[in-house]
Amino acid sequence: MNESAAPPRKAVILAPGEGRSYPMGRIAAVFKANESESESRYSISEWWLEPHTQGPGAHSHPEDDIFYVLEGIMSVLVGEAWTHATHGSFILVPGGVTHDFENRDDIRAGVLNLSIPGSFEGHIPAIARWFSENPPQDAGL
Repeated sequence: MNESAAPPRKAVILAPGEGRSYPMGRIAAVFKANESESESRYSISEWWLEPHTQGPGAHSHPEDDIFYVLEGIMSVLVGEAWTHATHGSFILVPGGVTHDFENRDDIRAGVLNLSIPGSFEGHIPAIARWFSENPPQDAGL
């Protein structure tokens, strides 16, 4: 018995590469689900960085960030320590902790990102504009 008065949410089924795409030069984000699909519970996106590409820069925010490496090696900053996360690696960055990610390798790298709670996509147009004015630089070694 379903006691919830809210209408049921619709399922989201996407083929590989599908979603709301935000190209940012050498970085691309593809949003799979955000506040409208998750009732603001979480946001799920893929982030793809071309070889030797810096990420967004060290930052923090109140939401937890979860990264799962889909392809390549993603260098991830958590606090003051960098780790080189290979395919299948999992990283949980609690809200408020400084973090960053970049691709220091010779092949494209991608992560699945979960942001909890989820209204992250609303910030992406401004982030994309920032990257158009400040193109990603080469990643550190």
